[in-house]
Amino acid sequence: MFVISADQKSSRSTQDLVGHWRQKLNEQYSSRLTLPADRNAGDEIQVLTDDAATVLAIALELSRSGSWSVGVGIGDVRRPLPTETREASGPAFNAARDAVTAAKKSPTRFAVRADAAGDVARDWPNARDVQAVIDLLLEIRKKRSEQGWELHDILQDTDTQAQAASALGISAAAASARASAAALKIERQALPTIVRLLENVDRIVSDTKERS
Repeated sequence: MFVISADQKSSRSTQDLVGHWRQKLNEQYSSRLTLPADRNAGDEIQVLTDDAATVLAIALELSRSGSWSVGVGIGDVRRPLPTETREASGPAFNAARDAVTAAKKSPTRFAVRADAAGDVARDWPNARDVQAVIDLLLEIRKKRSEQGWELHDILQDTDTQAQAASALGISAAAASARASAAALKIERQALPTIVRLLENVDRIVSDTKERS
């Protein structure tokens, strides 16, 4: 299982964002969440899902906003599950708390931690692999221009770059130049690999628990 624990940056001096993001994530990802996204500890939002693609998408979206320190925890959760995420517990939540603490000190404001109980030598190297690759992707995204993000967003709803160019009212060559500068192809190719890495860590943690 995957838990996101995201802590709002400068929450004492800025508008509370938890309510807005909780509603946004629940509307956008409702069918892919194990429990609804929830507020925790005042200025923190928590998400629980068993889907690696979903946890990656949400982590990237939160990071893109620039308003959060984002921690991803991987591990088991206690059963039966409660009705609210903030009442849930277990190793994945412990790992997420460790991750968000580490994220506050990270240049990318992101960290991932796996439940280290059991075979630590197997769990942690894989979590570090995920951390390294996502950090690289976040640095690429951090340097993306507004025009690059505009093309990125339109491509989420169109089939081809040519259609995106038409929607933006620019030439295919201009769209290609934007895509290259924004490293959109590199990101698109990296995402499935990151999902597989996340799934691998989750599987290793589960296998270790079953053997212990």
